[in-house]
Amino acid sequence: MSNRPGDEEEKKYAMLNSGPGPLPHCYTSMQTRLLDFTPDHSVTIAIPVLESYCNPAGSMQGGFISAAFDNAFGPLCSIAASAIKATTLYINTTYHRPIFPGDELIITATVKSKGRTMVYMTAEGCNRANQLIASASTQYMILDP
Repeated sequence: MSNRPGDEEEKKYAMLNSGPGPLPHCYTSMQTRLLDFTPDHSVTIAIPVLESYCNPAGSMQGGFISAAFDNAFGPLCSIAASAIKATTLYINTTYHRPIFPGDELIITATVKSKGRTMVYMTAEGCNRANQLIASASTQYMILDP
């Protein structure tokens, strides 16, 4: 690989995702940065709050917050379950306070349980001041044979 910007992020994501593929567009379009991960246990990502993600009140729109959680849950599920293919059965998101442009949504997702066909995870999203913005839980179904 060349030393162009983003190569290091792709290497980290490939390690996290246990695959050599490129970063998915949903991950890169939100400018997601991988901060940390513990294999089979947790991942921490950061997503900048951009004006284009905001609702008329000027805060990050809930759908973008849920998508940010999905950018943490998907890769974590892949490595925790050694699954190439999985699907989200649900994501429940609870909003605690708004977050505004210029801040960053920092999400830590953790595997709570995993079985042969299901993975259950929870996450918390905080701002740079470490205030809780939102929390989420999800269940993924493993589609690999």
